Amino acid sequence: MKKVLLLCFLFLSLSFGAVGERLLWDKGSTLLTFFEQNSIPLKLYYNLSSQDKELTAEIYAGISYYTLRDDNDDLLQALIPISEDVQIHIYKENGEYRMDFIPIISFSTEKILALAVQKSPYQDIVDATQDVNLANEFINAYKKSINFKKFVIKDDRLAIIYTRKYRLGKPFGTPDIKAAVIETNKKPNYIFAYKNGRYYDKNAKEVAGFLLELPVQYTRISSRFSYGRVHPILKIIRPHYGVDYAARVGTSIRAAADGRVVYAGVKGGYGKTVEINHGNGLKTLYAHMSAFAKGIRNGVYVKKGQIIGKVGSTGISTGPHLHFGVYKNNRPIDPLGSIRTTKSELRGKDKKEFLQVAKEYQNELEKALEKYSFEKQKAYVSIRS
Repeated sequence: MKKVLLLCFLFLSLSFGAVGERLLWDKGSTLLTFFEQNSIPLKLYYNLSSQDKELTAEIYAGISYYTLRDDNDDLLQALIPISEDVQIHIYKENGEYRMDFIPIISFSTEKILALAVQKSPYQDIVDATQDVNLANEFINAYKKSINFKKFVIKDDRLAIIYTRKYRLGKPFGTPDIKAAVIETNKKPNYIFAYKNGRYYDKNAKEVAGFLLELPVQYTRISSRFSYGRVHPILKIIRPHYGVDYAARVGTSIRAAADGRVVYAGVKGGYGKTVEINHGNGLKTLYAHMSAFAKGIRNGVYVKKGQIIGKVGSTGISTGPHLHFGVYKNNRPIDPLGSIRTTKSELRGKDKKEFLQVAKEYQNELEKALEKYSFEKQKAYVSIRS
């Protein structure tokens, strides 16, 4: 409650006679274009530290952001997310605009979904929940272990235990799947999340949903991924949403997986950047390039290992390196931790702990399927107690 009140104070303290709006970030827009559209002095951006300028490039098209304007339509405040945890806070104080990065205040609800497949697992999840991100997360979790088109038949059942974030009363970010099961010709296939969002089967063997190739030959890792640390009084040590691989200028950069180029151009503090969509909500980003490879442009399909550019130091950069980012449903994740290049198996204490948690989740999934079958409804959705 304290956090909610604090957010309300931050955003509504100037709300007397003001109008708040929830808007969607336009494709191609940058923080600089937002400043220009709202008559905010550009020096506010140019005076930012290099790390902060780089962070502003994390704003992605379609994200919901909030503004507060006075009777003259002048901007009083804006909250613009750059991840599920951090947002840009622009506000007017004593007639001058100021800007900071602050935590996003949200609350989470754990839910259970159970249904029988009628069209496809993806479409049925969307129809039941109107949650595309949940469907993407589910499909991706099973991507390398089950061929849905080949082995899932009509009336095979599925169940998911997941956590959903809400921000200002609206679903926000990516659902976290804690456990799931889907039948293939009536045989159950379980997965359970354990540490860093990795999925394992009932026997504690990892279910790898996405395999990456190292995108560059590097000399050292100059900066690792970090979500940052929240200060008790709404301050934040800046996150770093990627891994920086130091390498010589001109070193080849390769696509980490098959996919389609969705962006090739200059992206704020990231300089020359390529983004590749790999499907099912997965995306990789390659920044600070000195040059793009021949033929690399929006819409082009690339294969894993294909050269897409050269290492450089464009944008806000202290030296030649590749900033490599990985995203699930636009949520930045650690390429060195959450994404694995090989499958692994839990052992020892971790395995013992995992099997205990997995058994509890399995019992809940089975109960949800039983309840769905008993009530014979289109889908069973419930808040987990």
